[in-house]
Amino acid sequence: MNETVKNIITRKSCRSYKKMHVPAECVDEIVAAGLNAPSGMNKQTPRFVVVQNDEMVKKLSKLNAGVMNADVDPFYGAQDVIVVLAKKECTYLYDGSLAMGNLMNAAWSMGIDSRWIHRAKEVFESNEGKALLKQWGIEEDVEGIGFCILGYADEEKEKTEIVDGRVYYCK
Repeated sequence: MNETVKNIITRKSCRSYKKMHVPAECVDEIVAAGLNAPSGMNKQTPRFVVVQNDEMVKKLSKLNAGVMNADVDPFYGAQDVIVVLAKKECTYLYDGSLAMGNLMNAAWSMGIDSRWIHRAKEVFESNEGKALLKQWGIEEDVEGIGFCILGYADEEKEKTEIVDGRVYYCK
């Protein structure tokens, strides 16, 4: 089987992370995969904020949990986060989703675990989220697509069963 296809087929999301950072050079490679995701009319609408600062990761986790009105860590202890935003034009929602997929597949191919955490839209629509965007120097009209959490699994992941009956052929 082709190695790329094998990585895509075997990738699993992670819900428990070791307390260790992913090396910056690995994160840079993962981001490069996100930057090279397809985009409608090649508009390249996705924007990425790499967060490897412990306090900022905690702040983002807290903001995300606040959207759910819950006192939990929606980042499952991951130490590193890539915030995926997209400039609001053309096919930005699809572009950002493709970028998220590339990030997670690239991470998996490098032996790094990941998970797509939702609620980025709500986080960056809030006053605190808008202040963070400004702090980071993002002045474009963007929407939060997701948080790609990264790290190394702290426990074995369960095999996900693939639901049958989802493929139709027209011959």
